[in-house]
Amino acid sequence: MLRAGNTLRFTPGEIEDFRKLGLDFDGTRTPDDIEQVLAQWTNTLNEERPDLLEKITAELAKAKGIPLPACLTRVR
Repeated sequence: MLRAGNTLRFTPGEIEDFRKLGLDFDGTRTPDDIEQVLAQWTNTLNEERPDLLEKITAELAKAKGIPLPACLTRVR
């Protein structure tokens, strides 16, 4: 990723690597653009594979050393 002030650019290789994860950063130029792509990916993942999203969330919380949100600590 190349950064100049508030403008971001991804290399073609980075864009391809992210596409393999289901993220399309082609055309993103600002942090807000990145947030929109991540929000869309998260919503899609929640609709298609909520179990996987919960696992990702748990691992991110564990890595950051923060507690899980209450909705993810309940027994279902």
